[in-house]
Amino acid sequence: MATLSENVAAKDQTPVEEKVNGVEQKATNGVNCENAGKAIGEPTVEKVQEEMKTAGKEAEREAPKEEEKKEEVGIEVEPKTGVSFPVKLDDGKQLLSVGLRKKSMLGMGIKIYGFGIYTDNEKLKDLLKSNIGKAPAKPSKEMYQVAIDSDLPMMVRLVIVFSRLTMSMVKKNFDEGLGASIKKLTGGKKNEELANKVMGQAPDEIKLTSGSVIEISRLPGFVLQTKVMDEVVSKVESELLCRAYIHMYLGDDPFDKDAKEKFGMSLLSLF
Repeated sequence: MATLSENVAAKDQTPVEEKVNGVEQKATNGVNCENAGKAIGEPTVEKVQEEMKTAGKEAEREAPKEEEKKEEVGIEVEPKTGVSFPVKLDDGKQLLSVGLRKKSMLGMGIKIYGFGIYTDNEKLKDLLKSNIGKAPAKPSKEMYQVAIDSDLPMMVRLVIVFSRLTMSMVKKNFDEGLGASIKKLTGGKKNEELANKVMGQAPDEIKLTSGSVIEISRLPGFVLQTKVMDEVVSKVESELLCRAYIHMYLGDDPFDKDAKEKFGMSLLSLF
C-alpha cells in the first residue's frame, strides 16, 4: 500500500493543464513549457525574420542600387593621362573624342589636362546630312566646319592632371588660346576683351588639384557657359566666341591632332 508521502510525490509529477488568455498550457513539476504565457497570434522570431527577408528582396527589386545604375554607363580612358570619361552624360550627350592639352614650359611639354568632347549625336547627324549629304571617304574640313560654326549643343570636359596648376595660370592659358583662335577667325583682328570673358570672372581663390573638372559648353543661341568645379563662373552670348572655342580643338592647329582625327572618324560613323 502506498504511503501518504508517495501519493503526494505522484501528484507532483502529474502534468497540470493551465489556461492562459483562454489557451490551455501544460506544465510539468510546476514549470511552464517554453511557449506558455504567449498570446494567440503573437509572431515568432522565425516569422519576423522571414518577413524582413521578403521585404528586403521586394525593396531591391523595386529600387535598383545606385552602384548598379552607374555600372551601366561605360567609360573611355584618355591613354596619355589615364583620365576616364563617361561615354554618355545624364543629359544624353555622347563622347566623340578624348585628348590631351600640353603646354610648353621651360622647354618641356607639360601635361595640363585631359579632355573629352561631347555632343548631341542625333542633332549633329541631322546637321551633317543636311549640309554635306553623303559621307565623304575620310574626315573633311567641311565636316569639322559644320561642328565649329553651328550652335549645336556641345561640351568639352577638362580634367586637370598638372597638380601645380593655379586659377591665374588657367586664365592666362585660356586668354592666350582663345585670343589666337579669334585672330584666325577674324583675319588677324584681336579681341582680348571677348577672350577674357570666359575665365575672367572666375575667382583666383578657387583651388585646382589633379582631378579638378572644368566644363565649357556651347548652348543653343551661341552661348558659351563655363563651369569650374560645378560652379558657373561665366555665361557669354557670342557667336564668335563659341566658334573660336571649338576651333581650338577642331580647327587647323588643334590642341591634339589625334583627338581631332578621332572626332572626325566619329562624325563619319554618324552617317
